[in-house]
Amino acid sequence: MRAVTGPVTTSPCAGVAAGTFLSGAGPVVDFGPGAVARIPDHLAGQGARRVLVVTDAGLRAAGVVDAVTGPLAASGVAVEVFDAVRGNPTVAVVEQGAEHARALGLDAVLALGGGSSLDAAKGIALLAPSPGARADGSGATPAAGLPVVAVPTTAGTGAETNGFGVLEDLDSRQKVYCGDASVVPRVAVLDPELTYGLPAGPTAATGVDALVHGLESLASRGRDPMSEAFAAEAVRRAWAWLPTAVADGAHPRARAEMLVAAHLAGQALTRSGLGLVHGFAHALSLHTGAVHGLALAAVLPEVVAWQLDAEPAGWGRAAEAAGLPGATALPDALAGVLETVGARVTVADLGARPEQHEALARTALADPVTRNTPRHPASAAELVALLRRC
Repeated sequence: MRAVTGPVTTSPCAGVAAGTFLSGAGPVVDFGPGAVARIPDHLAGQGARRVLVVTDAGLRAAGVVDAVTGPLAASGVAVEVFDAVRGNPTVAVVEQGAEHARALGLDAVLALGGGSSLDAAKGIALLAPSPGARADGSGATPAAGLPVVAVPTTAGTGAETNGFGVLEDLDSRQKVYCGDASVVPRVAVLDPELTYGLPAGPTAATGVDALVHGLESLASRGRDPMSEAFAAEAVRRAWAWLPTAVADGAHPRARAEMLVAAHLAGQALTRSGLGLVHGFAHALSLHTGAVHGLALAAVLPEVVAWQLDAEPAGWGRAAEAAGLPGATALPDALAGVLETVGARVTVADLGARPEQHEALARTALADPVTRNTPRHPASAAELVALLRRC
């Protein structure tokens, strides 16, 4: 899809006769401890000789960027680093990065970091060959983007599975979705060792994101048999291993399981779309600057409880994957998991004042992800009442 303000994903089922589904190809996956050592080979396979590494300043300061770019330089690849990405990447940052890549004549993008860096990298790769295109969807229609190799350093977004990025448009105060099939990463390098240094708080926040991707995919209106299979396995792994990953950040099995869970959940959401939990979280991030995973956590049990009757089969599958006796056990169990990993927060904890609730509700209602939710709100007022319980 091009840079749009429409749905995060119109499920591959959209427009197809009921009961059928389509499933597109995703990235080649290179998983395992030490997989980063094979990045030069993967870029060589794409014919890349001049590469833009899109990342954040924290990873650069921590030496992670050097650990990746050193072998690249030794293999003869010219490397430029763009480390201006922050949490909740903006349209402006993507356009800045695209101009940088265009001016230097770079021929590939290496996305290194959490979901923000991966989302920004896909937008940069799409816009770089097309000077007249804009990240908000205005301007010229972009041509095919540069090839992308994605290296996630958190187990959360699963952004390495698809070709769109979620960006903030600070002028219009809304989320926009920038992407195209041409910037689906050619290779996803999943090296759990890159996640070992992530502190407990970010581990919990990103892990909650992976868990919610699986949960919402199972109940989404856009789900299909492929997305259900990916989502159920993602929920099973995240439910079992997130508490361990938070408690012991260097636990090899927990880190590996969470990285796989995040990837599977990304495969699921790419096919199914998400729902109201993400609609609220996007609104909270826009209006308060809240960390995405904590914004999800603030509304998760209450929104799931509100939707149970609308999609008992989908939430039942989610409960089964979590090892629970039935869908009605989900809200309390989710609250317990959030408490265990230190992510049980309220919207007030995130800085959302009561007088902001209507604006938050309207933003969530307008967000394309909300279209996929099993119980669709009838009005902003209904969402305001729900927010008061979060």
